[in-house]
Amino acid sequence: MCAAALEDYCGSIFWNASYLEREDPDLPVCVEQTVLVWIPLGFLWLCAPRHLMTLFQKTKVNRKHLSKLYVCKQLVVSLLFLTAIAGLGVTLGEDFGPNRDSSSTVKNAGVFYANPVLYAVTWILVLLCQAGVRRRKETVDSATLFCFWFLLVLCDIFPFQTLLREALREGKVSDVPRFCLFYISFGLEFIAFILSAVADIPPELKERVKKNPEAGAPFWSRITFHWLNSMTVKGYKKPLVQEDMWELNREDSTPYIHQHFQHFMKSELSKARIRFQHKLKKKGVEGRDKAQDEAIQNGLSNGLGKGVSHDVLIMEEKGKKEDEKKKKKKDKKEEEENYPNSWLISTIYKTFKGLLIESAFFKLIQDLLTFVSPQLLKLMISFTEDKSDYAWRGYLYAVLLLVTALLQTVVLQQYFQRCFVLGMKVRTALMAAVYKKALVVSNDTRKEATVGETVNLMSADAQRFNDVTNFIHLLWSCPLQIIISIVFLWLELGPSVLAGLGVMILMVPVNGFLATKIVNMKYKDQRLKIMNEILNGIKILKLYAWEPSFQTQVEDIRGEELKVMRKFAYLSSVSTFIFSCAPALVSLVTFGVYVGVSPDNVLTAEKAFTSISLFNILRFPLAMLPMLIAAMVQTAVSRKRIEKFLSGEDLQSDAVRHDPSFSTVSLDIKPGRLVAVVGAVGSGKSSLMSALLGEMHNTKGFVNILGSLAFVPQQAWIQNATLKDNILFGSPDEETRFQKVIDSCALTPDLELLPGGVQTEIGEKGINLSGGQKQRVSLARAAYSEADIYLLDDPLSAVDSHVGKHLFEKVIGPNGILKDKTRILVTHGVSFLPYVDEIVVLVDGQISEIGSYDSLRASRGAFSEEKTAFVAASVKAGLSVFCQYRTQPKNIVLHLVFLCSQHTSTMIYTFNVKFSVYLQYLRALGWGYTSVAFLVYFIQNAAFVGQNLWLSDWTNDADDYKNITYPNWKRDQRVGVFGALGVAQGVFVFLGTLILANASISASRVLHSRLLRNMLRVPMVFFDTTPIGRVVNRFAKDIFTIDETIPQTFRSWIMCLLGVLGTLVGICLATPIFAIVLIPLGLIYYFVQRFYIATSRQLRRLDSVSRSPIYSHFGETVSGLSVIRAYGHQERFLKHNEITIDENLKSVYPWIVSNRWLAIRLETIGNMVVFFSALFAVISRDTLESGLVGILLFWMNSELENNIVAVERVSEYSEIENEAKWITDSRPPDTWPEEGRLQFEDYKVRYRPGLDLVLHGITCDINSTEKIGIVGRTGAGKSSLTNCLFRIIEAAEGRILIDGIDIAEIGLHDLRNHLTIIPQDPVLFSGTLRMNLDPFERVSDEEIWKVLELSHLKDYVAGLQEGLQHEVAEGGENLSVGQRQLLCLARALLRKSRILILDEATAAVDLETDDLIQKTIRKEFSHCTVLTIAHRLHSIMDSSRVMVLDAGKIVEFDSPRNLLEKQGHFYAMAKDAGITEQHIPIPAETIVEQSSAL
Repeated sequence: MCAAALEDYCGSIFWNASYLEREDPDLPVCVEQTVLVWIPLGFLWLCAPRHLMTLFQKTKVNRKHLSKLYVCKQLVVSLLFLTAIAGLGVTLGEDFGPNRDSSSTVKNAGVFYANPVLYAVTWILVLLCQAGVRRRKETVDSATLFCFWFLLVLCDIFPFQTLLREALREGKVSDVPRFCLFYISFGLEFIAFILSAVADIPPELKERVKKNPEAGAPFWSRITFHWLNSMTVKGYKKPLVQEDMWELNREDSTPYIHQHFQHFMKSELSKARIRFQHKLKKKGVEGRDKAQDEAIQNGLSNGLGKGVSHDVLIMEEKGKKEDEKKKKKKDKKEEEENYPNSWLISTIYKTFKGLLIESAFFKLIQDLLTFVSPQLLKLMISFTEDKSDYAWRGYLYAVLLLVTALLQTVVLQQYFQRCFVLGMKVRTALMAAVYKKALVVSNDTRKEATVGETVNLMSADAQRFNDVTNFIHLLWSCPLQIIISIVFLWLELGPSVLAGLGVMILMVPVNGFLATKIVNMKYKDQRLKIMNEILNGIKILKLYAWEPSFQTQVEDIRGEELKVMRKFAYLSSVSTFIFSCAPALVSLVTFGVYVGVSPDNVLTAEKAFTSISLFNILRFPLAMLPMLIAAMVQTAVSRKRIEKFLSGEDLQSDAVRHDPSFSTVSLDIKPGRLVAVVGAVGSGKSSLMSALLGEMHNTKGFVNILGSLAFVPQQAWIQNATLKDNILFGSPDEETRFQKVIDSCALTPDLELLPGGVQTEIGEKGINLSGGQKQRVSLARAAYSEADIYLLDDPLSAVDSHVGKHLFEKVIGPNGILKDKTRILVTHGVSFLPYVDEIVVLVDGQISEIGSYDSLRASRGAFSEEKTAFVAASVKAGLSVFCQYRTQPKNIVLHLVFLCSQHTSTMIYTFNVKFSVYLQYLRALGWGYTSVAFLVYFIQNAAFVGQNLWLSDWTNDADDYKNITYPNWKRDQRVGVFGALGVAQGVFVFLGTLILANASISASRVLHSRLLRNMLRVPMVFFDTTPIGRVVNRFAKDIFTIDETIPQTFRSWIMCLLGVLGTLVGICLATPIFAIVLIPLGLIYYFVQRFYIATSRQLRRLDSVSRSPIYSHFGETVSGLSVIRAYGHQERFLKHNEITIDENLKSVYPWIVSNRWLAIRLETIGNMVVFFSALFAVISRDTLESGLVGILLFWMNSELENNIVAVERVSEYSEIENEAKWITDSRPPDTWPEEGRLQFEDYKVRYRPGLDLVLHGITCDINSTEKIGIVGRTGAGKSSLTNCLFRIIEAAEGRILIDGIDIAEIGLHDLRNHLTIIPQDPVLFSGTLRMNLDPFERVSDEEIWKVLELSHLKDYVAGLQEGLQHEVAEGGENLSVGQRQLLCLARALLRKSRILILDEATAAVDLETDDLIQKTIRKEFSHCTVLTIAHRLHSIMDSSRVMVLDAGKIVEFDSPRNLLEKQGHFYAMAKDAGITEQHIPIPAETIVEQSSAL
């Protein structure tokens, strides 16, 4: 019916099969005039409304600008409109014109009127659409118009060849006007198609396109990723650097992603909190009932328990223990879920819904396209079998195979692109959210996780989400593919498929079970946490020679981690075995049942190969599902961790209020006053500061603050930025104000010494500043901020006496630059107390007195008692005024060292991954393992090829036994061999996987221990010049890659390589002519690969390098949280974090695109291989072997090369030059040094070769048991001297002798174990108190209690619940600085060495504690030689001699009395501190020594 109407409409036959049943087929003219016209026009009419809508919307786009391209496009379409009108004119002329044949009543068919009108309307529509596209903001072309022109040209090719063939056949053109109009319009359409492929970049977009070519890429360039070419070529010519990276699209940038994520996270989290509250209420009710039951039970048992036999009691105990175990398990589970949970996934879904749906759409199309190939293959095989078929069918199938494959490639790459970008965005959202949370998290929540663990949330856990998101659609796509495969298989083989299906279904639970056996990341966290601490406290480890103990700790954790990995690897081998057997088993069972059910069922090539290709499709979803389940299980662990952190408590926002009308108070500080807070160590001074900042958890009451805050912490927090940026701290730069602050904070002399002045780059944690300089920078930051209230937590303890006096006068005191501000000063310096307005005295965490200096002295309370104790101590030390002396300067040369390192700070390797790196990895795997694995995989591949050959032979039986019964023995033989070869494949894959699993774990162990061993043996200067984040990155990201990514990639690479070779050999055997095409395709492949690898590797490296600053900045932020919060700079740090993540994304995004760029090109080459093998099969019409099925996946090679970079980065740090050996052949006696005599002989030292000397020929003798004070201004070389004693820096010339032994000739550990230092910064490690005192467990608990008593910590430790087993937090956070210093004193007492170095050891303690420490040192180390780097001058006034250093030389070296008489350098310092000759005591020892000398 329909066909008849169409024939009337066309005036010719619509369809007749005879058109195709001939050697030169063609389509009927009516089909060309209707269907082929309506397809492109219908497409445009459907899509046009979207473009037309923009014509009626207001737009800010500059409409005056008409580009040449736009004008050309409109002109071409206008000409097409004219051709349509001309076509209509021709028809009208023929029917109604003056020249028509009047005798003829036959008029033109309707189609000749309808088509020109349709075209004319369409061309008007196109003109409007093009105008609409131009009006759209930031649009360079239209995908719909491009597709329309493409469809139009494609559909017009059929009439194009029909007209041409007709004209050639007849020798003339029958309808000249329409013939000419068609070819003119075809030419114009082709021009329009070419023009639609060119981007029309509006002027406002030109600048952006320069920075980001993707913004100006036309549609075809976006789907083929052609816009990346410029970067690929650039990367091939020269190594890429960060500056070459393009700007991100707005929707890919961190601020955009973060804002959207936060928006959804707020609502989801609040819903989860409500759910959690309900759950708690419910539990509360249950808990009460339970408690009552228990009380009744207990009452009964107590009443009856009096006459019970002993045996029953034991049994009861046992029962109790078991109950307790169960209870513990249950509690643990409850504790795990003791936070609002199950909200993260829904947040991610809502935030990235658009991308998810888009990628799902592409995945669906790709899945459906996958099943077209087997059907085409089926047609192809039946074509090769039927020799009488027309040749054009074979060519058509070959072309269709190519078109399907190309479509599949494009769609698949679009799907992958969206999935990987989605993964990147999810990772970004989580990193930004974790960072934001870290800024507001309460201190309780913060203590639950260490810095290392929190950084792990950003690195490992966010990455897990990234990885899982890449393949999330497989959750629905795998089942879909399985269902469709089964449907097609049913059509091929009927119910026999159910047997195969049964086998599959049995396998899924086995794999699900294996997947759930995978364990969490506990050990990885522990390892990173301890590594973080080791790297932060590396100097202490070196000074105490504690590296072996910590190395063992890390190795033990790593051992546990590898055990888990090995278990995981074995489980995955089992699952790999099951799934590599799966296709073979399934096809075996299916074919077996198929031929066994009925003798009529004979396996034909068509059936066998179509089924095999369907089974191959099945292979992927079946292999992926278990991997996906495993990944989901691991991600679930990460989800819990992230949810727990993000739903943790925030700081109490109401702990600090800003209410002006506020009256009842415990402590009231009026505006503009200077209030001092004093008290003994641990009395709660720093806690009071924290409470004022709102950092403490408040149980009762609150703090009311009017005005802005500035905070100077006890331990200065310095950023890794320039000195100026550290002081400005985000405030606007005002030169005069800045200069004033610099002068007031006594930083001018320091700036002269720093190589870059105020622009000097400060290393991590202020590594190239001395303690005093850090403290002054911290104070300058506060002074510059112009806040209303200043909280100063003991800023004067770390500076010289004269500098302390200067800072008090110029900055803090009544005449300083802050005189009109409210200042709260925690101090131990009694000399400043008379000048303050008010003093608050703290005793045991409570305010015991408040008042002025005079009123408190008169009141005879706690203050006057302490004061009396102080004065007594001062008289004893021979001092009239208590002042402070300065901290050690990190010698100025360090600044130079750091500056040199700044330029190489992000070394990016630019050479190819050398072959030696591969060799290194293979060596780590072990040659035996590698060669056996290769052999095993080779045999597996041979079995695979053998199975296919056997199958092709089996299919020939269909011809041999065409009309006779198929013998049973033949059937059994066929099925048996086929099955055996299938199982053999599985067994060999299992063996190969097992072997590689063992090998890769041993490689991981080797590479990690080599890296760790080397890092602990690297000289100190390396750590001074390398940001810790970069070293941590080696232990985190790179080791993760070596552990998990490389083994998988390596396995896939071997399997792919052998698979591809097998396939190619198969095709060449089937159609030898194919070898000719293989050579050019191979060359193209090689060049594409080379181009890609150069760029991709650089992008991978840039990603690694730009990732380190994210973690460094995060670590820095967490350690300086209180300062950032006090100044209210959270927003600025958030912004900085966003910029840092964006810098990383700039290399991640092009890397994702470069993978797609490569895949689309290589798959196209693979598609060409398929196309040519099909083409040659048609040409030779020979039997077609199964080799055709192999589709090439070449790209694994480059994956391996990208990941092997991790091996390179790890081995780079494993090969850094070490310091001297820890233990050498020439070992000193065990009792050395017996006397403790020190001799410096013309000792010169420089920090690194090529730098200036730091010490210029030091020569001196220090006798046994002498007490030497070392003094000198900043940069005099005091610290360098102690560094030299421990050989932290090695001598350039000269030598140091201890008891006559040259220290350069013995091992470092022999030297460092026999010296003791109490360092300036008290560093503690997380672990027990006992571990911190004695990591090697060499001494008994009694000895430890004894030294704790001597260091005045016994009462404190005894008061702790766990005593010596008390857990110290990371960096000793849960102890006050004073207590940490006392622990360091306890360490020194334990070591019992004859030489003690005090490196300004009492900077952070109050005067009373200082006095206690000095007493202990005088008493316990009286038999030792003691070198004290002077800090408070009174502490060295009773020294035997004082060494005065200046610019690396000894300028004075004599007893304090003689030096004061000389009136030289020392005299000037003493004068500053208010010390005169009459204050010098004559110690008894000195008198004895002098008399014995006489």
